[in-house]
Amino acid sequence: MAFVVVAKWTAKPGEEDAVAEALARLVEPSRAEPGNLMYQPHRDTADPRVFLIYEQYIDEDAFKTHLESDHLREIGLGEALPRLAERHRDSYETI
Repeated sequence: MAFVVVAKWTAKPGEEDAVAEALARLVEPSRAEPGNLMYQPHRDTADPRVFLIYEQYIDEDAFKTHLESDHLREIGLGEALPRLAERHRDSYETI
């Protein structure tokens, strides 16, 4: 079973393009992580401030490794998160 994370981010008004750019920059290094099976950000078609990030990892430890990665700390925490009005994250296991 894979460990799945679904995150929903809402950018502050006027910050949506910067958040989209940061997410785009996270794709390649996140997908290159040894335990990553999928990393795919999405943008809401009705509200461009809203983003959904769908992630799959081989297990929860691989996700924890992702959280400690330099690219997530620099781009995700350093650039994207300060531009968010809200964020939510849920985790699942595949069946």
